[in-house]
Amino acid sequence: MTCVVCRRCETRAGTATVTLVRGGLTLVVKGVPAQVCEVCGEEYLDEQTTARLLEDAERAAHQGVQVEVRTFAPSTEIAV
Repeated sequence: MTCVVCRRCETRAGTATVTLVRGGLTLVVKGVPAQVCEVCGEEYLDEQTTARLLEDAERAAHQGVQVEVRTFAPSTEIAV
């Protein structure tokens, strides 16, 4: 896809570090699969990855996590 920020380059598969902050929770997730612009570095996540990050953040908030740094792990779900 063409980067919507700089409009100068196509994005390529890469990884991002995502920081989610909600109330007293700060969750940093490294190695998140993303499309990354080679020119400006803007990162784009797909809907499935975004949904998973938000679910993980919700679980962490319910567990009382205040600050946590994680590495994104591939889904272990098996398609049926």
